[in-house]
Amino acid sequence: SSFSSSSSSSSKSVRLSTRATTRERGRTRRRLNKIRLVADSKKNDGEEEEETDFESKKDAWSSSSSSSSKAKDDDDTIGQQQQQFIIENVVSSPLFYVTFGVALGVVLVQKFGSNASLLFSALPVVLLTCVSKSDLGDGLREQARKAKEADEGGTEGGREGRERMRALAKAKFPMYFGKERGRWMPRKSVSFFSGGDSDDDASSSFMFPSYLDGTLAGDAQFDPLRLSDTEEKRRRNVELELLHGRWAMLAVVGVCVPEILSRSGALELSEPIWWKIGEKVLEGIDVNYLGIEGFHIAGASGIIGIAFCQAVLMGGPEYARYVGIESLEPVGVYLPGDTNYPGGGPFDPFNLSADAERDVELRVSEVKHGRLAMIAMLGVFAQAFVTREGPVANVLEFF
Repeated sequence: SSFSSSSSSSSKSVRLSTRATTRERGRTRRRLNKIRLVADSKKNDGEEEEETDFESKKDAWSSSSSSSSKAKDDDDTIGQQQQQFIIENVVSSPLFYVTFGVALGVVLVQKFGSNASLLFSALPVVLLTCVSKSDLGDGLREQARKAKEADEGGTEGGREGRERMRALAKAKFPMYFGKERGRWMPRKSVSFFSGGDSDDDASSSFMFPSYLDGTLAGDAQFDPLRLSDTEEKRRRNVELELLHGRWAMLAVVGVCVPEILSRSGALELSEPIWWKIGEKVLEGIDVNYLGIEGFHIAGASGIIGIAFCQAVLMGGPEYARYVGIESLEPVGVYLPGDTNYPGGGPFDPFNLSADAERDVELRVSEVKHGRLAMIAMLGVFAQAFVTREGPVANVLEFF
């Protein structure tokens, strides 16, 4: 019994000792696992920090590279815009040639003689051709293409959108467009020739053709010879009327202003009468242009030189007019208008056509002034032939 009790106590002590050892091992294992987890956590944090640092450096490098690339692209874009501005507002601008172009011609002629005018005449066409064939021309052509796409995709809807806006604007000017517009004869005469009382009767008469429906600027329903009875003929005649009217407006100013300046004493001219200048050139007498000594504009080269200069000067614009509205796109100039009203920097430098109502009204004014100028030039020709005087002298004699 005593042995049994002792054995039982010994066994119990062994079990308690084993349990204590097991618990100690468990605690040790848990401490080791905790230490391992802490070490792993610190290791992962270090790797993440390294990755974050690498990514931040990579982003900074990419941002710096992108900023540098963007700055370079911006510089290239600004450079192309400056080049396009020079070409659009200088090389291909008619306004430049009647201002600074004349001053440049004076310098060239006075420095190199009257034959320099031949070189000056060919300079614009040669310069534009060289630009269009160069790498610069490729960049400018691409820029013109982007400008065209931006215009067509813009809020105005490109050429078609502006045409719709002009059509709406015409409704605000019934005195110029539509059935209520003025005809080339009074309304009572309209009814008399039509054989009826209504505008419909008038429109169907021989004196007032129906195909002139009041949509064109300056349409007074006048075409007794039926010269514009088809769409193609109307388009062509509108173009020719504008062309001749614009030349006539320039011509009236050109024949009157020199005579006015000479008579008023504002400018001393060797010959102020327009038709006598040609006579002097044929006689071999040099005539100073604008009264500037030595500035002859091919005058010293004789009639052959003048004809050559005119052919060169007008050859480029006439070819561009033949090609159409896209003629200046190879040198980066996008013209947003149409054949008769190209618009853009060269032909609308003050952007007067931006307002549809103003554009419509100015088109009517241009047609009216062009028609008056053509009649005026016809009178100038007739008076010069009959009176052998200039137009200003004829007007003064009348009063």
